[in-house]
Amino acid sequence: MINRVVLVGRLTRDPELRYTPNGVAVANFGIAVNRPFTNQQGEREADFFNCVVWRKQAENVANYLKKGSLAGIDGRLQSRRYENQEGRRVNVVEVQAESVQFLEPRNASGGGSRSDYAGMHGGGNQQLGQQNQSGGSSNLNDDPFANDGQPIDISDDDLPF
Repeated sequence: MINRVVLVGRLTRDPELRYTPNGVAVANFGIAVNRPFTNQQGEREADFFNCVVWRKQAENVANYLKKGSLAGIDGRLQSRRYENQEGRRVNVVEVQAESVQFLEPRNASGGGSRSDYAGMHGGGNQQLGQQNQSGGSSNLNDDPFANDGQPIDISDDDLPF
């Protein structure tokens, strides 16, 4: 039997961190994953999934991710049933995340400064390109991925793939 889920998407809401009576951390959040094709109107659609993560990963997710953050989820599907307040049985399918990877700098999504993310996002590239075309020089501190003309010394051991 195989039950494996791998998702890459953006959080649809801030993670909600709680603790069980035994003190185990658990975080719930939603993730939206774009479909790889467009509909008949040429628009991209997305699928929405509820995710649950436990223990230290739950605390990390709650501390470092927020609505709009890009994350990679590796886990499994789990279903459960319960009876709601009206007495109806409800079936729920959730992603039980075994690993959550943060796929962008901490302040890259949502509000806050985007300067350290400028080179990775479309809007940042346009801004950087306009600045260079107008004769100004870009500040390398604004774009950690900017090429300063020097060779980049990275060993294969430093690469995440």
